[in-house]
Amino acid sequence: MASVNIGLDENVRKSVAEALNSVLSDTYALYMKTHSFHWNVTGPQFHTLHTMFEEQYREMWTALDEIAERVRALGVFAPASGKQFADLSAIDSAETEPPAAAAMVERLLADHETLIKRARDGLAIAEEAGDAASADLLTVRIQSHEKTAWMLRSMTQ
Repeated sequence: MASVNIGLDENVRKSVAEALNSVLSDTYALYMKTHSFHWNVTGPQFHTLHTMFEEQYREMWTALDEIAERVRALGVFAPASGKQFADLSAIDSAETEPPAAAAMVERLLADHETLIKRARDGLAIAEEAGDAASADLLTVRIQSHEKTAWMLRSMTQ
């Protein structure tokens, strides 16, 4: 870790950065899955899902940079390889064949819910550490993923 003097001791910065790297890795896995589903969706809901998935992956693409830059601001490196992302992520990114549209929605919903829970864990760590910037970032991520989960859930009813 680099020498960083921002009012958070090294151990605190490291624990918050580890939580953020988990959220970053989950976001990356979910970004890739959502982008793939955008490309490969078929069926009567093609246009609706194609458009919705594009909005979702574009939002996550922006978030990836924000999360990684916060990790760097804490003096820690963000994951630098697909293997590191996969090792840190709780989201299964091993799709080899595109599922049917309804299954895409269900899988993305489950993945957003997983990410929400991990972001909440990270939020608790950031709040306990007194790291308002990371807590704010994670709060925004939770809000975004909860809204997306609600939209996906609405597609299954």
